[in-house]
Amino acid sequence: MMITKKHLPRRTFLRGLGATVALPLLDSMVPALTAQEATAAKPVHRLGIVYVPNGIYMPNWTPAGDGRGFALPTSMQPLDPFRDQMLVLTGLSNKMGDAWPGEGAGDHARAAGAYLTGVHPKKTEGADLRAGLSMDQIAARVLGAQTQLSSLELSLESRENVGSCDPGYACAYANTLCWSSATTPLPMENNPRVVFERLFGGNESTDPEAWRARREEDRSILDAVGDKIARLQRDLGQPDRRKLDEYLEAIRNAERRIQMAEAQSERELPVIDQPAGVPPTFEEHAKIMFDLQLLAYQADLTRVITFMVGHETSQRAYPEIGVPDAHHPLSHHGGNAEKIAKLIKVNQYHAQMFAYYLSRMRDTPDGDGSLLDHSTILYGSGMSDGNGHNHHNLPTLLVGGATGNVIGGRHIRYPRETETPVANLFLNVLDKLGVPLDTFGDSTGHLNVLAG
Repeated sequence: MMITKKHLPRRTFLRGLGATVALPLLDSMVPALTAQEATAAKPVHRLGIVYVPNGIYMPNWTPAGDGRGFALPTSMQPLDPFRDQMLVLTGLSNKMGDAWPGEGAGDHARAAGAYLTGVHPKKTEGADLRAGLSMDQIAARVLGAQTQLSSLELSLESRENVGSCDPGYACAYANTLCWSSATTPLPMENNPRVVFERLFGGNESTDPEAWRARREEDRSILDAVGDKIARLQRDLGQPDRRKLDEYLEAIRNAERRIQMAEAQSERELPVIDQPAGVPPTFEEHAKIMFDLQLLAYQADLTRVITFMVGHETSQRAYPEIGVPDAHHPLSHHGGNAEKIAKLIKVNQYHAQMFAYYLSRMRDTPDGDGSLLDHSTILYGSGMSDGNGHNHHNLPTLLVGGATGNVIGGRHIRYPRETETPVANLFLNVLDKLGVPLDTFGDSTGHLNVLAG
């Protein structure tokens, strides 16, 4: 990072009709004359959660060796480039997802409802939902005080409470991980257009048609602030101009891809539960949603993002990788070798999309490092063995430098008989984010494992 005499406020926005574009961290935002004063540009803490549904086939996910130098199992191979910043944890439990006496079925609803809350969800199909305040929202209450959006809740599946749900449980339990209170689940947004407008749409115009008209003219959102961008670039040094150009091109690229998806949706018959603006393939949908998350972090619009790759009981098929079968039935493979092979392909595909996101994070500068260096990204599920609806021995990864608070390159195994709650890990993560708690959910103590 260059230390300059010129100074832009860290929270700089370019505003125009129907648009508000926040800037990434630029050298000109460091108001320092000496290296000692460069501490004014200390990186911020960020939390990301990426959730995969229906568990993971654990024999192909769990490393054989412990500690450092472990071999990555088949399903984790796409993540090999990030080994040094990856902490693999096995043996943690989501005990609050287990059925209580008399409850019976409902493991998928309980898996999602209990995962980030550490609270056993109330069995109900009515409006009297109850779980607990989720750890992402605990972080958002503190980290969100400095950002335009306290948090983002995203998904690759419809936010509507329709389709297959567990008997006796409202669909809301399986369709979200995020709870702003014990009785308030937060919907997950899957439409890239809606997310884009939430990040870059403004509220300065009193005429709601202004924004709609600009969209219909197929103009870029950046047109609304084009003159301000030009004036700003004249005052920036060469490194800042290059960084700003790359950031603005990423915004333009995201907008173009969303427009292409919208145009395609108008030409084709509508797909059930897939609103206009959602790309037709899983890969393109996943990548554009990951790219929007990166832009949100890069411009410091939010520091907390929760992302569901799919809802629990997801019926998504993956014909593009040779798996025309629905995911949820595949997870109930019953030991069938053909179904297990297909399930492993799905697990690998999800890891491949996650690797795409990590690569973008690693390649995006942020202060004296990258976005990945300054983030804590959790990847996992509230269930391990989908075939047996097992909520113990969860697949759990932590990736990223967490601004120096996580030492990666390790596999740590907890004895399954101890049933160490995953909530213990969340206590540790929150503490490193600057949100210390004594207890959370069903926690029994801190793991104190992140920094070695």
